[in-house]
Amino acid sequence: MRYPRDLHGYGATPPKANWPGGAHIAVQFVLNYEEGGENNILHGDEASEAFLADVVGAAPWPGQRHWNIESMYEYGARAGFWRLHAIFTNANLPLTIYGVATALMRAPAQLEAMQAAGWEVASHGYKWVEHKDMPPETEREQIRQAIHLHTIATGERPLGWYTGRCSLNTVDLVSEEGGFAYISDTYDDDLPYWRVHDERPQLIIPYTLSANDMRFVTPSGFDNGEAYFQFLKDSFDCLYAEGKSGSPKMMSVGLHCRLVGQPGRAMGLQRFLDYIATHEKVWVPTRLEIARHWASQHPYQSPDLQPSHLDKAGFIDHFGSIFEHSPWIAERAWEGELAPANNTAVGLHFALRTQFRLASHDEKLGVLRAHPDLAGKLAAARRLTKASTDEQASAGLDALTDEERETFTALNTAYVEKFGFPFIIAVKDNTRATILDAFKNRINNNADEEFNAACAQVERIARLRLDAILL
Repeated sequence: MRYPRDLHGYGATPPKANWPGGAHIAVQFVLNYEEGGENNILHGDEASEAFLADVVGAAPWPGQRHWNIESMYEYGARAGFWRLHAIFTNANLPLTIYGVATALMRAPAQLEAMQAAGWEVASHGYKWVEHKDMPPETEREQIRQAIHLHTIATGERPLGWYTGRCSLNTVDLVSEEGGFAYISDTYDDDLPYWRVHDERPQLIIPYTLSANDMRFVTPSGFDNGEAYFQFLKDSFDCLYAEGKSGSPKMMSVGLHCRLVGQPGRAMGLQRFLDYIATHEKVWVPTRLEIARHWASQHPYQSPDLQPSHLDKAGFIDHFGSIFEHSPWIAERAWEGELAPANNTAVGLHFALRTQFRLASHDEKLGVLRAHPDLAGKLAAARRLTKASTDEQASAGLDALTDEERETFTALNTAYVEKFGFPFIIAVKDNTRATILDAFKNRINNNADEEFNAACAQVERIARLRLDAILL
């Protein structure tokens, strides 16, 4: 089976963002414009809206309008938007608007203000409704309707996309539609990354639900503007310090007109804007600017080898020899759970090593016996595998003196007589001298100690072989 989730990402070595001006951090603000696009029977929906409003425990009312919830959304359009518009235009900072297409069609004055300010208007879908149970064909059609209506409202096709209340299919469907500089329906990283679907790379710019004002109306969220400011400040300080140390990241801040647009909350946002203004090397872009920067600095590069994408025959062909003459280990690994996390040397080694460790004692013994003697008869007859030949040569075991060869021969003979398998050591970690020292010491082990020591060395050899193939 194949496990589709990528739990590895960039790992311990994320790429250098190379933000413009050598910025230590990119701080990106998103204003979600949803007012007028939410669930409402006036919009043809079956029930009223109940999500992200100041009514604790709200539930949809089937077939009825919810006057209180409606008026809270209306506050966002009538008052909250203009408060946030003033805050950002006074600070001369750009915004990315996640605009629900049907909401934009009901907001002519707000849309004109967005465009006059030079803000990016990305698509937030056709309607601000739940998509999790939406059939793919229905969702695909709504994506197309969103693009069409967005283009009519703004005069331009959207280049960014975020559904928000998405389905398992959303990112794939938007990728298939194409034409987007980025998609943001993920929350899985502090940097953009490329995601491939049907052999087509799509840039993903992850979004946030942690540094998001939605937590004003969720459990364990922000009680007031000061708590909100403190969380944003702490997030910024962490990422700024990482960037200053050489690993710049991106900080997303998610806003809503009806939430942080409330006066007591807006002051927390204002304090954060004032705070980041006191720091040098802070880049505040739109998400489209980030997308264009990333595509320029880190264009998609097709990986040479992705083990989890190989068919069985190809996988065994590539990795069947990692454990000496034991392709069954690779076969079992392929039949197990392979995922993107197994596409690196450390990840694939883990998958192969797991099968080796799960093997019976006799199967492990077979792997040990498959290894050649060090500087033995097979080496002299040039009958080693290429990997073993290269490994033994790396420690100079192909250029022994007559005295050294006699010593190795005597030790090999004594070792095999005692343990029943050849002496195994990761020669690339050693020199001739340290190999001989280990040989002389380990021959004094008891059977269980040496079996375990040999198995550990087999695993180490496998890792070194994978390091030479994969990053």
